Amino acid sequence: MSRINKNVILALLTLTSSAFLLFQLYYYKHYLSAKNGAGLSKSKGSRIGFDGTQWRTVKKFIMLTSSQNVPVFLIDPLILELINKNFEQVKNASHGSASECKFFCVPRDFTAFALQYHLWKNEEGWFRIAENMGFQCLKIESKDPRLDGIDSLSGTEIPLHYICTLASHAVHLVVFHERSGNYLWHGHLRLKGHIDRKFVPFRKLQFGRYPGAFDRPELQQITIDGLEVLIPKDPMHFLEEIPHSRFIECRYKEARAFFQQYLDDNTVEAMAFRKSAKELLQLAAKTLKKLGVRFWLSSGTCLGWYRQCGIIPYSKDVDLGIFIQDYKSDIISAFQDAGLPLKHKFGKVEDSLELSFQGKDDVKLDIFFFYEETDHMWNGGTQAKTGKKFKYLFPKFTLCWTEFVDMKVRVPCETIEYIEANYGKTWKVPVRTWDWKRSPHNVQPNGVWPISEWDEVIQLY
Repeated sequence: MSRINKNVILALLTLTSSAFLLFQLYYYKHYLSAKNGAGLSKSKGSRIGFDGTQWRTVKKFIMLTSSQNVPVFLIDPLILELINKNFEQVKNASHGSASECKFFCVPRDFTAFALQYHLWKNEEGWFRIAENMGFQCLKIESKDPRLDGIDSLSGTEIPLHYICTLASHAVHLVVFHERSGNYLWHGHLRLKGHIDRKFVPFRKLQFGRYPGAFDRPELQQITIDGLEVLIPKDPMHFLEEIPHSRFIECRYKEARAFFQQYLDDNTVEAMAFRKSAKELLQLAAKTLKKLGVRFWLSSGTCLGWYRQCGIIPYSKDVDLGIFIQDYKSDIISAFQDAGLPLKHKFGKVEDSLELSFQGKDDVKLDIFFFYEETDHMWNGGTQAKTGKKFKYLFPKFTLCWTEFVDMKVRVPCETIEYIEANYGKTWKVPVRTWDWKRSPHNVQPNGVWPISEWDEVIQLY
C-alpha cells in the first residue's frame, strides 16, 4: 500500500512540475514579451514584416541605388496613397525606428520607382552591380520620339523601363525623360520578340501600358518602414496625374510626307503668325492653368498638330476646347487681366457658349465650350447678324497629353475621329477658304436665338 502511495505521489509531483513550467512559459510569452516589446522589436528578425521578401527586395534596391548615386524616387500608387493618408505619421518617422512594416509590406507583385534619366551618370555600371547583388534585370528600350523629326537621328534607342526581380518580388523602374515643355515623359513598355513573357506578370504593371506625361515633381526625402526614400512633395497631385497621364506623339513622319506634297509656307507673314500664335497659346495655357481649367487643342489648331506637327499659317487664330462643366465665372476677367481683351461672347453657359479674345498682331483666341449628350458631344456657334444658332457634333472622346510648339497640352485621344467629324475624310488636303457655317462636316442648324435674348447671347466688343 505504501509503495502504491509513493508512485502516486511521484506522478503528482511530476505533473505539478510540468504544469508550473508551462505556466512560466505562457507568462513569459504573453506578459513579459508584451511589456518589453519595444526593446525586443529592435533585435534582428523580430520586427513585424521585416523578414518578408517585399521589404528585403526594396531595401536591397534602395541600397543599390544609393551606393551608385542613382536618383530614384517612389511612384508606386498603392504606397503613395497609404503615405498620403498617414502623412503626419510618416513625416515624423526616423531612420530605422519602425517596429512594423506598414507600407512596403502591403501585398503586391511590384514596387514602382522612377528615375530622371538626365541625372543618371552610370547606367551600365549600375546594371552590372544589380545583377551581382542577385537581381535579375530586364531592360526595355525603344526609339527616342524626340528625334523622330530629325532624319539623321531618327531610330536612336533610349532606355524606357527596367524591371528587376529578387526572389518573388519585382521592382519596376520607370525611366522619365525631359521634354522641351519642361515636363517629364515615360515611354510605352512594348515587349520585343526575344523577351520572356513570363519574366514577370507584365499586365499588372501600373506604368507603361501607354506613354505618359507628368509635371516635373518637387521631391522630398522621408523614412518609410525604416528606409529613406524620395517621394513627390505633393503625393496627391502625382496620384491625380496618373489616370490622366496618357501621351500621344505628333506624327512626324506623316508631317514630313505632308510637306513633301504641300510646300511649307515660310514667308515673313507666315513665320510672324506662327510666332504670335505660339505666344498666344502659351499665355492662354498659363491663364487657364491658374484657373484650374482643362483645355485641349480644337478645330484648326488640332488639325495643324495632327496633320503637320505645327500651326497652320493661314488659320489666323488659335482654337481651344473646354468642357462646359469646367467653366469658371471669372474666366473672362482672368484673360483680360492677362492682357487679352474680350472680342465677342456668344451664347450662354447653359447653351452654345463661345468666347473670343484679341491677341496681338490681330491673332484671335477662340474658346469653344463642349456639351455632353448621351451618345455624343457638341459645341455651338452663333451668327451675330441673324441670331442663327449652329451645332457641331462630335463622337465622345477623352483627353490625352501631347507636345505642341514646345508645350505640354491636351488633345482628344481619339484624334482621327475628332478631326474627321469636323473636316471629313479629306482632312489631309489643305483648304484655305473656310466657311464656319457650311464647311464643317459636322455642322447642323440649331434654331434661332429669341430677339429678346440677343443682348445676352450676342455681345460684340
